Amino acid sequence: MDNFLLAFLPDLDVVLNILKVAVGLGLVIFFHELGHFAVAKWCDVNVERFSIGFGPILLSRKWGETEYALSAVPFGGYVKMLGQDDSDPSQLTSEEIAEDPRSYTAKTVPQRMAIISAGVTMNIITGLMFFVIAFLWGVHRLDSEIGAVKPGSPAWENGIRPGDRLIEIDGSPINGFEDIMRAVALSHGAIDVRGVHADGSKYSVTLSPMKPDGDKKTRRQIGVGFPMSLEIPAEQKDADSAAIVPGSPAALAADGFQPGDRIRQVGDETVESFSQLEAYLAEHRSEPVDVYVKRRGEGQELVKVTIPPRKYRVLGLQMDIGKIDAVRPGSPAHQAGIKKGDKLTAINGQKIGDDLDPMRLPEILSELSGEEVTISVSREGQGQGRAPETIDFSLTPESFDDWIEYPELSGWPLSITSIGVAYHVIPTVFRVDPNGPAADLDVSALDTIEEVALNQRDDVPDAFRLPESSLEFPIGEDNWAFAFWTMQDPRIESVTLKLKSGSDTEPKQVQVMLTEAADDWFLPNDRGLKTQFKRIDLKADSVGDAVTLGWLHTTNSIKDIYLTLRGLIAGDISFKELHGPIGIAQMAYAQADVKLSQFILFLGLISVNLAVINFLPIPVLDGGHMVFLIWEALTRRKPNEQVVVAATYCGLAFVLGLMVFVIYIDLFVH
Repeated sequence: MDNFLLAFLPDLDVVLNILKVAVGLGLVIFFHELGHFAVAKWCDVNVERFSIGFGPILLSRKWGETEYALSAVPFGGYVKMLGQDDSDPSQLTSEEIAEDPRSYTAKTVPQRMAIISAGVTMNIITGLMFFVIAFLWGVHRLDSEIGAVKPGSPAWENGIRPGDRLIEIDGSPINGFEDIMRAVALSHGAIDVRGVHADGSKYSVTLSPMKPDGDKKTRRQIGVGFPMSLEIPAEQKDADSAAIVPGSPAALAADGFQPGDRIRQVGDETVESFSQLEAYLAEHRSEPVDVYVKRRGEGQELVKVTIPPRKYRVLGLQMDIGKIDAVRPGSPAHQAGIKKGDKLTAINGQKIGDDLDPMRLPEILSELSGEEVTISVSREGQGQGRAPETIDFSLTPESFDDWIEYPELSGWPLSITSIGVAYHVIPTVFRVDPNGPAADLDVSALDTIEEVALNQRDDVPDAFRLPESSLEFPIGEDNWAFAFWTMQDPRIESVTLKLKSGSDTEPKQVQVMLTEAADDWFLPNDRGLKTQFKRIDLKADSVGDAVTLGWLHTTNSIKDIYLTLRGLIAGDISFKELHGPIGIAQMAYAQADVKLSQFILFLGLISVNLAVINFLPIPVLDGGHMVFLIWEALTRRKPNEQVVVAATYCGLAFVLGLMVFVIYIDLFVH
């Protein structure tokens, strides 16, 4: 019976995190309203109500002349003063109320300005306080190292590679990956980037970030991914943080990996970065690799774990190649004259499609590094009605491992790093392997794959199962490379294809079992060994350092908010990036679940955001009130009552409409 009751009790950690979020966000609101309240009392204004929340009052108690209340809608708060009530804006111009010496409207313009600006001032102060506390305790930040680069992206085109470290964007120093994301997202036009390659050489490039593009991109990006460490996660929470992917070579390793292991050496080489580990695994892809780890509680001695190789898994379908999506400036392809829009047709006389699989081109050209190669392309004819022409180019591929720039995310093209081109693979079946798993199924040449559903093995433990939402996706003209790469996850057993054949009006569905490639085609990457993100600890050495860091964080946060507003207006940031109260609560919960100092840092950011947004010149907000006060100070007369009432109600409608909009985004977009 006791166990039955325990099953219905909420998780204690969940309850504590919810309480932290409620108290934390409540404190941010409380300090804002406390600023108004304290200065109003100092100016001898009759404060009728101090409320946390809006709408119907749930709890209230009166001390002195002020009613202190907790209201039903927890999205803010208010201080109601005699002569100042947003629900009745006519009080601001009422001569009768102004005759009361303790009314808000009876006070001088400087006094009213002080009262109105006190909430914003208090939020800036408390934001700084939160930041100082967080930096005194220490916070985690993602390292500024580049973990992945999207083929064809601005970063890829300008020679930025995995393992590089960015040190400056538009003159602003980069101290973590978050700084990279923020600096790029809030930029406008081209940006200047300074960095250091993995080999220690410095570089400086000017590039133009990708602009928002519907659901694929909601802010400006340069195409770089998060940095990875050499440490296996200490805790296993779900499939997304799986240390060892079930069924992978790492899971089959004889000695086995353990949570918290730190990789120190592979083979005879000491490794200091994840990019070094990937490069070694790629170079020795067809061999078992000895990985040496530092294990918790076992002194300084390294423990050897041997990981076997793993072949690609295939469907027995060869797809058609698309046009070149990007050419890296300065690469062998660029120097030879190959252009974006060309279509690769042959390598050393071997035709792509008939003789060569488009998915194998990165490997084929990597193996030809250092040798002169003849590459044939088909180029659209110049002028209307002119047929495409075939052009031959001679070039020498550079020494780069194939598939090291793999299509990690949806829409990423396939990269031939050795010659510097990126291309998509068209989801049209070019040929069906007569000995492959799809040979006896209803799949034919020229069929077009429209959708893919990945089916997991039944024996995958629940904690390691991939979320169903990530297993079905449309293919389109740019998603086959990503689909093929995702199929390599050993948890995937088969693939259900939705195909369109010729003039058929209805698509057909075919389930194909994945099988290992018949020849020596081995995966180059991590072999199922998942490490955690590479983080750095940012902790102040003294209170003075914490104040300096806190002040810098405060000023940068204020600047970022205005840059965000500029980006929204200019179209550099999608409105899908906005978050409402639900989204803020979710983010707060996520931070509270990680570390208390991270949550306090987040509260500081919310406090500064509240200050800046509240001081925008929108009627009903503090900034709107300040506009009326500035008018009164300049003209020496109160604004017209009809203007104040109309502006206030318009401002209220705008704020309520914006609230509904961001709540909709929280519920149906994010």
